[in-house]
Amino acid sequence: MATTDWTADSNEALVLSLVRAQEDKQVLGDNGSYEEFHPSFTYPIYGEDEKIYGYQDLVIDLRFASGSLAQFLSVRYAEKLVASSTVDDVEGILKQYIPPGYETDEEAFLTCVETDATSFIPIGRRIHSYTRPASGSSTLGDIEYEVYHATFDDPGFKEYHRRMQIFILLYIEAGSYINEEEDGWEFVMLFEKRKRKNETAIYHFMGYSSLYNFYCFPENVRMRLSQFVTLPPYQRRGHGSELYKAIYHYIMTHPAISELSVEDPAEAFEDLRDRNDLQMLLANEQFMKEGFGTGGVTASHGGGRVQKAKSHIRSTPMGVSGGMKRPGKMGPPVDKAWFEKWRKDLKLASRQFHRLVEMLIMLHLDPADARSARAFRLQVKERIYRLNFEILAQLEKEERLEKLEETFQSVQEDYTRLLAMVR
Repeated sequence: MATTDWTADSNEALVLSLVRAQEDKQVLGDNGSYEEFHPSFTYPIYGEDEKIYGYQDLVIDLRFASGSLAQFLSVRYAEKLVASSTVDDVEGILKQYIPPGYETDEEAFLTCVETDATSFIPIGRRIHSYTRPASGSSTLGDIEYEVYHATFDDPGFKEYHRRMQIFILLYIEAGSYINEEEDGWEFVMLFEKRKRKNETAIYHFMGYSSLYNFYCFPENVRMRLSQFVTLPPYQRRGHGSELYKAIYHYIMTHPAISELSVEDPAEAFEDLRDRNDLQMLLANEQFMKEGFGTGGVTASHGGGRVQKAKSHIRSTPMGVSGGMKRPGKMGPPVDKAWFEKWRKDLKLASRQFHRLVEMLIMLHLDPADARSARAFRLQVKERIYRLNFEILAQLEKEERLEKLEETFQSVQEDYTRLLAMVR
């Protein structure tokens, strides 16, 4: 006789929904669903194994009003083990991570959704907006999206943050709640904005990023991007890039902020950041012109490719300009003073700007130019060596050189992958 399995996968059991008012659902038709999706992680809540014991056909129904994020929680199951100390208290565990006052009555929650839909407006100051065509429909026109900046000093934001912070645990590996009593936290939130027939604006939460500012001598602050999440119904549509660009633009327009850094980025976010930073640099005509020299850059890739010199061109006599090309500051090797000047102007962290410059040099490198190829290789290896000095210094010279070459090849492969995304 088969034994009954009383263990449930907490990632599968937890079902999340962003619930819209009925009128707002009707506009969507078949073009999108924002309900019944699952988290990527639940181990911060239900333990490392992400298992819940004591139930059959367990469903943890956690819903949010799509704008205000008012919450509803219901735990359902086909059967539960008789009282036992080994049976997990599903709701008791989860409610430690969401604010009190959540609804458990479905009708009351749906009433709240209808009310909040027209009364909720984002907290803070709008810092960016953009539009996109409605997915799969030519009759709905463009959809507006808005980005808002807020801090705990904004009335009502501390309570709103408590409702949205659970997405950090559910979608960022090793994510954790911040200490809201610490000074220095800032937040940037992304919303979808739709208008009803009567022109009432309805806002739907899409994701957010938390930023922390550190003092930077003598009178500036360094901004660290700490957490960044876009919810699954909005992923793979370019909204994460828009949120990141809004953050970067905010940093650039505030003179007191000297630099944007990122705390332990996940691979997916690092790719998003690299793509957007590369596109920003390629579109910066002055930067590209200085980097690769006058006459050495064409318009491809937004100011991209270096033209190869032709050996049959006659030398220009002394004292005659003849439109000669002037070498660029990117070398290789890159001009260090020029590099540091642009890094500070663009407010990028040192490691990130080094990587971006290396990618751009690699993009324009002539494979037939052995001298430049060697200079590029040495430039990258020098950075790798400085970054990993304590480990590499302990190795014998031959092994150290072997490790450096191995890492250089790996870096090149990754740069090739990233550059293919922006061409």
